[in-house]
Amino acid sequence: MFVKNIDSNELAQWLKTETPPLLIDVRTPQEMAQASIPNGKPLPLSTLPVRMQEVPTDEQVVFYCRTGARSAQACMFLAQQGYDNVYNLYGGIVSWARNGLPIAPMVPA
Repeated sequence: MFVKNIDSNELAQWLKTETPPLLIDVRTPQEMAQASIPNGKPLPLSTLPVRMQEVPTDEQVVFYCRTGARSAQACMFLAQQGYDNVYNLYGGIVSWARNGLPIAPMVPA
């Protein structure tokens, strides 16, 4: 199954547009508390099968994790369920931070 990847710089530009994608963080709550991409929504990978109805089908969605492996799994799972609007942040938050893009701890809702 093909996963659509997006790199950190492409995502940073996309987030500045009139129609930015929804960002979903699939890491554990402990990882999210350390650092997250601003405005990312928490949806740990382990809960995705029972919470996939929370992923909209009518807007673009970018999943991310630490390095891009878990978020790629999330994209593959959703593609198998018929989603065609999901993207994987290639290199994850590690790549995002290395490119000097903003990170902040995710505050629990």
